[in-house]
Amino acid sequence: MKKTSLRIMVSTLAITMMAGVFAGCGNKDGGEVKNNTSNNAAQTQKLSGTVQADGSSTVGPITEAMAEEFVKDYPDVQIPVAISGTGGGFKRFVVGETDVQNASRPIKEEEKKKAAENGVEMTEFKVAYDGITICVSKENTFVDTLTVAELNKMWAPDSTVKTWKDIRPEWPADPIKFYTPGPDSGTFEFFTEAINKKSKAMRPDVNPSEDDNTLVQGVGGDKNAIGFFGFSYYEANKDKLKAVKIDTGTGAVEPSLNTIKDGSYKPLSRPIFVYVNNKSFGKPEVKEFVKFYLENAAEIVPEIGEVALPEAEYKEQLNKIK
Repeated sequence: MKKTSLRIMVSTLAITMMAGVFAGCGNKDGGEVKNNTSNNAAQTQKLSGTVQADGSSTVGPITEAMAEEFVKDYPDVQIPVAISGTGGGFKRFVVGETDVQNASRPIKEEEKKKAAENGVEMTEFKVAYDGITICVSKENTFVDTLTVAELNKMWAPDSTVKTWKDIRPEWPADPIKFYTPGPDSGTFEFFTEAINKKSKAMRPDVNPSEDDNTLVQGVGGDKNAIGFFGFSYYEANKDKLKAVKIDTGTGAVEPSLNTIKDGSYKPLSRPIFVYVNNKSFGKPEVKEFVKFYLENAAEIVPEIGEVALPEAEYKEQLNKIK
């Protein structure tokens, strides 16, 4: 698989993966990811059905990339990947509507309870690390670093910040336009917990969207805009965005694959997940897709712009598959 094609996938939000025939086993060779499963060609052609996935816009591009490669080996399998946000996806998952839930935060206790009430048991798989990235436009020449206290001052529910000058007196008195993921987004919840110390606590005058590409366009097109989203969306749009460093009191740290991986990008580094309905493991197409996901994540995840786990962790999680 070529890196450029994976970058394009970050801009694709809800698609049904189409057919394509692909053979071979092993790791990446000649720029393409190959299936590591032990099925022979005859078995490959017999697998069919649909794997329903929904949830996070951060994890969605990873699942889409996996699906695109998987259907090359299994052309009769369809994998529509919907993007309704982590919270929106869990609403469907806990009532048994989907097989795979993409999640940029762990499942909540109330969601677990709802799942239990509906007889839905699940398995959690950690698939990558992400860093929520605060961005301004490339045309913004003065914002380079923000402290956690300044971020809270800007984004708190009772914030009185209207212009850049309200944050630092040497900055211009131009009005700020705020962009955020929608309230069903796990990214939104994680950010508000980390910065405002309460889930979903946010100033009321933001421009929300569950479509991260809408946020990218809004921030990138306005020198007085600021917003936040998953690291992969920044990586794919560096031509129009500038990442803001965060200073927790020990120096400014820029989000990068290395600082997210080593945990120094605080407080916005986080693990991201997929959850699988245990009943769905009874469907061969779901079981094989999850195996494929874990077997190829170490290679595909970095090409999407996220941080892969050590390969041994993916292999260990294969033991969770029922």
